[in-house]
Amino acid sequence: MEFGRIIISETAAKSENPQDVVNSNISVINLMREEKIDDDLIHEDALMSYYLDYYTSKYTEGNFARFVYDSGWNKELNELIEEGLALIGAEKHLDFFQEQSKKLRLQSNIKLGKFLKAKFDGPNPFRDSLNNNAFFDLDENLVALNASFLKSHPDTEVLSVEEMFAALEEFTGQEIKRE
Repeated sequence: MEFGRIIISETAAKSENPQDVVNSNISVINLMREEKIDDDLIHEDALMSYYLDYYTSKYTEGNFARFVYDSGWNKELNELIEEGLALIGAEKHLDFFQEQSKKLRLQSNIKLGKFLKAKFDGPNPFRDSLNNNAFFDLDENLVALNASFLKSHPDTEVLSVEEMFAALEEFTGQEIKRE
């Protein structure tokens, strides 16, 4: 049975910083995973938000090459990100992601494989060819769109930290250690 809720903390919901909302969702998913809850049982839109943040943070950390390298260029993940960008209304970012993906598909699988097996740092023309700073010029704020999506989602519940633990304990049928 799927956990049919997206949970964010009251503190995050009241925060002026949209990243706090996204991080709250991430914390809940991480806790569920620590409790051995299979991803198939986690709300799919909560997971989609989680992976959109992964993409955003990897891109911000080291451009498109960092995302490709760290994700292993995973087809399922890429599809989730495309769906997610469409769902949160990030049309410019969706077009951009699709363009970047197309550029990568035009490269040989051998080059991609070598890139994924090599060290990320150091001289690397293939890595450098993947990077595109236009991401930073798009006038769509992925974090704000992601947070807004979570806050306005019909399945979202804003709970106190204690209520969050109680909801997850009810779902798992066991006590969760608080740290």
